[in-house]
Amino acid sequence: MTASRFPGNYHHEVQPLSNDMIKEALDARKFAYFVDADGDIAGNFQGNLIYFFRLGARQEMLQVRAMMQHVFAIEDVPKLYEFCNAWNRDQLWPKAYVQVTDDGQAIVIGEVSADWERGVTLEQLDQVLLCGIATGCRLGESLGELKTSL
Repeated sequence: MTASRFPGNYHHEVQPLSNDMIKEALDARKFAYFVDADGDIAGNFQGNLIYFFRLGARQEMLQVRAMMQHVFAIEDVPKLYEFCNAWNRDQLWPKAYVQVTDDGQAIVIGEVSADWERGVTLEQLDQVLLCGIATGCRLGESLGELKTSL
């Protein structure tokens, strides 16, 4: 068994999800991140902007939302739908979908979500953060391959 990146027994305690916990988990991995003007935590991972949103009535849900760096033309939307449908069929994470921006470009978003109504440990949070980041980056790589083939 590997040593925990979190000191003491604190990492085993179930507690309400908080921005401080998210930052602590990112700090433990030495991941760079920032907090935007709305208080949302995000980072740049392999060129993809990944947000760590807290959602729900008590902000007990975590959504790791990866906004892919690859931008497509509106004409590519049917191919992007095909890509996302195949991705969602073949991959468990992240859920992928197409979004058309206000300026008429198409992007793909990937999401990994977890509901911690009863609380979360730092180790559980760490696992979901890693899943969202790693699978989001893998989605970005696959989109890069698609973009070169269009």
